[in-house]
Amino acid sequence: MKKGVLALCFVIFSSSYHTQVKSLPKIESGVSYKLAQLRKNTISEIKYELSLKIPESKSERISGTEVLSFNYKKQNEAPLQIDFKEEASSLISVSVNGQMTKPVLENEHVIIDARYLKSGMNQIHFTFLAGNGALNRRDGYLYALFVPDRARTMFPCFDQPNLKANYSLSLTIPEKWSAIANGKLKETTVRQGQKTLEFNQSDLLPTYLFSFAAGDFKTSTEKIGQQDSRLLYRETDSVKIKNSMDSIFSLYRNSLAYFEKWTDIPHPFQKHGMVAVPDFQFGGMEHPGAILFQNSTLFLDQNATQNQLNNRSNLIAHEVAHLWFGDMVTMNWFNDVWMKEVFANFMADKSTGASSDKSVYDLKFLTTHFPAAYGVDRTLGANPIRQVLDNLQNAGMMYGPIIYNKAPIMMRQLELLIGEDNFKKGVSEYLKKYAYNNASWPDLIAILDNHTPEDLQSWNKVWVNDPGRPVIDYDVKYRDNTIEHFSLSQRPEYGKDQKLWPQEFQLSLFYTDRVEKVNVKLSKKQQEVSALKGKAKPLFILQNSSGIGYGVFKTDHALIKNFSVVKDPINRASAYISLYENMLNGSGVTPQDLLNFFAGQLSTESTELNLRLITGYIATIYWEFLPENTRLKESGNIENMLWKALQIQTAKNNKKILFDGYQGVFQSQQAYDNLYTIWKSQTPPKDVSLNDEDFTSLALSLALRNTNNNDLLQEQLTRIKNPDRINRFKIIMQAASSDQKVRDDFFNGLTQKQNRTNESAVGAALGYLHHPLRQQTSIQYLPKSLELLQEIQKTGDIFFPDNWLRSTFSNYQNPKALETVNQFLSQHPDYNVILKNKILQATDNLKRAQVLLK
Repeated sequence: MKKGVLALCFVIFSSSYHTQVKSLPKIESGVSYKLAQLRKNTISEIKYELSLKIPESKSERISGTEVLSFNYKKQNEAPLQIDFKEEASSLISVSVNGQMTKPVLENEHVIIDARYLKSGMNQIHFTFLAGNGALNRRDGYLYALFVPDRARTMFPCFDQPNLKANYSLSLTIPEKWSAIANGKLKETTVRQGQKTLEFNQSDLLPTYLFSFAAGDFKTSTEKIGQQDSRLLYRETDSVKIKNSMDSIFSLYRNSLAYFEKWTDIPHPFQKHGMVAVPDFQFGGMEHPGAILFQNSTLFLDQNATQNQLNNRSNLIAHEVAHLWFGDMVTMNWFNDVWMKEVFANFMADKSTGASSDKSVYDLKFLTTHFPAAYGVDRTLGANPIRQVLDNLQNAGMMYGPIIYNKAPIMMRQLELLIGEDNFKKGVSEYLKKYAYNNASWPDLIAILDNHTPEDLQSWNKVWVNDPGRPVIDYDVKYRDNTIEHFSLSQRPEYGKDQKLWPQEFQLSLFYTDRVEKVNVKLSKKQQEVSALKGKAKPLFILQNSSGIGYGVFKTDHALIKNFSVVKDPINRASAYISLYENMLNGSGVTPQDLLNFFAGQLSTESTELNLRLITGYIATIYWEFLPENTRLKESGNIENMLWKALQIQTAKNNKKILFDGYQGVFQSQQAYDNLYTIWKSQTPPKDVSLNDEDFTSLALSLALRNTNNNDLLQEQLTRIKNPDRINRFKIIMQAASSDQKVRDDFFNGLTQKQNRTNESAVGAALGYLHHPLRQQTSIQYLPKSLELLQEIQKTGDIFFPDNWLRSTFSNYQNPKALETVNQFLSQHPDYNVILKNKILQATDNLKRAQVLLK
């Protein structure tokens, strides 16, 4: 009996042991969800003490030491995996709890044998050479950008968002340099041309929010609250600096005050700090105490357009909003990265809207978010807002217009659904419950569910968990010039399923002397709008007139003919967007007719944001949806209408938009001579203000139309004085060169990682390389561009794969380009699904052009 029991116990123990071992995560590249879950359950109380010695030359390696402390629940004899995506030679020494061990690096992980570890507090000492992948080392400066999983390219760490830690940082840098980090500066010592900066321990942060910047920066210091807060910058234009500095700090303070009041939570971190980065690959990045911003967005001259001013205020508000949404409460896993971005965008819109007229806010929301969201959601590669993520090494591919633009639209509809007060109460409860911790979208939905009788789970499925948009049509019947019946219908743009998008929007009936509006709550496949029954027959009906609804809204054929009665700028913007979306779907209006309509609006559309919208549509239709022979016939007419509108419009910003539009589409010799004279003499048209960057852009536009442009490009290079802008232009001018060999060498050079480090400049250069006027020779680069995509994703930052594809394919209409894409996809049936979707998104207009050009 005892023997049998003993045998049974052994079998159970053996089975349990093998099950446990089998269930352990394997050692694979990246950070798998399984590994992340295991570490979350066994590791806590993490602290990093990092010391880095940064040489002035970017070619020299950065040496570092690290003390990693953590509480460990030791459950078995399995080794501990610590993330470090570097060559084995970069890991110099490892000591675990005082015992030296042989460094073992396998599949991007430092492997710590279980025998060196114990339950309770552990301490591991590393000596290493820092990887450069995420340190963005440029001439004279560097900045750390670790989102989403790139901290592991610099130092050994637990690189997952739900293992928050405190960081103590010491930087040894050239004496003339400055530096900033998450923690307050505690002490500075200078010795033999070097200085060492000791920073206080940071607040609790995930690895992707740990950051620092160091280099030959200038410093501006102002009070934010009771603190002296610093902005590090490299801008050299004294006019821009003088015109912008007060605005930057004021916008920061105003955003901070708004979010503190809205959330009822004081600023959640120990300090404020900002860095303006030249050619920054994002708009900004929300590291607490060391927020990074794109330099060109922050520093504007006195002639900045409303769009530029909006972009600056939105960007600052977005990054400040992150301090609560993302930094204080962080997503549990990067499948919910969209949560921090939707709140940052949505709350930024709220904060900037609070200081302006509601109609201004509504128009900005409409023109900013809807075209960008539709640009992805109309494609066969559309992704849902919330995506599945198996491994953090793929997290960068989650980013894009859906999370930045569709998600705020979704959030606005959610707020309308449950009511503004209930929404605010639910979000406040969420922030306080998960402060300095991690949470998921289901956690928030569960809280909001308690504040509304609405069925948020089914609502959530179609808006958040599924891709795509509805097509919303209407049917109207008249009797004796009055509406007898009016009904709405909705269907998915793709597929045959019966899903519905519950949402609110507005219908407007336009008459010669008035507009009658009706608000609609659409919740069914077909729905009668009884409020319209008995109303007089209008000139036309405009769906979604207030621009809140989401989808492809059928447009009335009489809209264009009677457009002069549409007085409200939001109504006009919504109509412009709907007309364009219907054109792309092959319904409502042809590209040629829509181009003529938009061109006719250039002289009369006085609202800046709307004028920018239609000039963008004109350029897209002109280059992508007109046959080349038609385009050449139309070029003179479009040029003349743009130039005439420039003379008629009175607002300086509108004139600048029209000048940019003219510069973007011109093809005639007369227009070339006109613009060349402006560039050569540096004398803009009357009441058009052009700065150094504008003249650089003009030079590149001229270069594309010049068969021997070396002298022109070299002259422009000598005009540029800022060293960072010189470096940028040197990259772009190769792609714009009229010399085919120079362009070939440039493209072939992009196969080497080191030639892609300035991603912002490379993306801009690709746009010139693949400009429609160069596509006869550039189409040869397309197969290799697709072949490089996976490497681009592995080595580049989060937006670079999408930027690479869109800069390459956006303006093609040649069927051979589509053949290249289709052939590539057919030859790679097991291609990464997310990257395949990115390809389908970037080539959607190319596919549509084959239909619209027939």
